[in-house]
Amino acid sequence: MNILLLSYYFPPDLSAGSFRSKALADAIASFGEKVKLDVITTSPNRYRSFQPESIEDSDANYRITRIALPRRAQGMKGQVLDFIRFARSARKAAPEPHYDLVVATSSRLMTACLGTWLARGYGAALYLDMRDIFVETFEDVFASKLASSVGWVFGRLERWVLRTANTVNLVSPGFLPYFKQRCDRNDYRFFTNGVDDEFVRVSKTLEERLPFERFGAPLNIVYAGNIGDGQGLDNILPELSCRLAGKANFTVIGDGGTCEVLRQKCLELGAPVELVAPVPREELLEYYLKADILFLHLNDIPAFQRVLPSKLFEYAALGRPILAGVRGYASEFVEEWIEGVKVFPPGDVEAAVKAFESLSLKTYHRHEFVERFARSYIMQSMARDVIQTGAAH
Repeated sequence: MNILLLSYYFPPDLSAGSFRSKALADAIASFGEKVKLDVITTSPNRYRSFQPESIEDSDANYRITRIALPRRAQGMKGQVLDFIRFARSARKAAPEPHYDLVVATSSRLMTACLGTWLARGYGAALYLDMRDIFVETFEDVFASKLASSVGWVFGRLERWVLRTANTVNLVSPGFLPYFKQRCDRNDYRFFTNGVDDEFVRVSKTLEERLPFERFGAPLNIVYAGNIGDGQGLDNILPELSCRLAGKANFTVIGDGGTCEVLRQKCLELGAPVELVAPVPREELLEYYLKADILFLHLNDIPAFQRVLPSKLFEYAALGRPILAGVRGYASEFVEEWIEGVKVFPPGDVEAAVKAFESLSLKTYHRHEFVERFARSYIMQSMARDVIQTGAAH
């Protein structure tokens, strides 16, 4: 079976979609002679501040074809132009003239559209992995008449891909009401994000740590990930860090569209926040293990009440207390599955201070969670589902 996997991001790019795509590709390829897998992706472009010197693709037991993108300015326009180049090149770049199955993992809908178009051209089965709700998020973030008109167009495309696909996976069960309203199918899958192997290994070797015995030194609170409209860090961290001055210092590791806004607000308030450019995962683990508390925040818009942040899985394995500004499904998931988390409403500084003060500062051994949500286990199950979709076509 010839399988084509489309993913805009792929390691060494640093993003949740990148790590997920790699894990899925590895799992599909592990079925051996049953499948022949090609991956079409881009050269690393997630962050300008993270540009790997070399890319090692030769050790993969599948072919990876990378489409180079020009270094454009960040922003919506640059992203649109980059994707157009990616889409135009994808069909020509495919190593095989025919595929039996196309798998598209997509957060901003367009990779799903590209996968749908290619699958129709090949007469192939289509497996969609929907990692986000693009249309609702777009309309919430860009509230205007123009955004509403553009959202209508994207909405038509969204219905098209959902109705065309043989199988649709939703990365968050919280997405189901939204997607059922767009396409009332009864076979949605729910293969979520999970705990990657390096974090599984760390979870097994955690040492007891009591930060409150550090002779009154400020606690070290760490956030790692994207810094954009979706996270809304500029709406919470500058003021929160000032309120916790003397009690805690924040380290923010990452980059994104609102990074400079966050930097400027912190400078204006004299906020004790250290901003660190994106780092490879090995180095990131060192930051995590020096942290006393891990921080998570989603912007306060309706679409994000459906999201299940991939960062929660990473954080949970590390045994540290977690301070999370989330609503909706993420809050429910934390309540059910992750011990040692204090949740506060996004953007609410007063509630965040109270949540911080109520945290139990100890090491949490979340073995049941790590075993239940190990990425390798989830991706093996998803890969089996992918191959069954192709076989049934």
